[in-house]
Amino acid sequence: MKAISIRQPWAWLIVNGHKDIENRSWRTKYRGQVLVHASQGVKRSDYDAAYSLACRLGIKLPYRSEFETGGIVGVTTITDCVEQSESPWFFGEKGFVLADSRPLPFVQMKGRLSSDESPNDFYQNH
Repeated sequence: MKAISIRQPWAWLIVNGHKDIENRSWRTKYRGQVLVHASQGVKRSDYDAAYSLACRLGIKLPYRSEFETGGIVGVTTITDCVEQSESPWFFGEKGFVLADSRPLPFVQMKGRLSSDESPNDFYQNH
């Protein structure tokens, strides 16, 4: 199974069913399930931006120190890739439309750029 690395708190917002689009500068033709990998650390700027938008949408965000990082935190399904969207979460050039997101038990794992190794194999074996 493929995985996508996302910084916290954005990864938390996705796997908990709040964020329905992931912003990227590039398109994807991929459609299907992906594991959500939370990158290491939580940048203050990411937390502040997410907190501001979450508050406006009535979402209570955990404290910055409470996020799991450096591993698999959930799963989602990429259903489309768009260049515009009505979603309040769309900020980018491109947006991966997400559905059926849910958290999974945390499994620590380094991110892998363009790797053929399967994070799902790691996840199932630990």
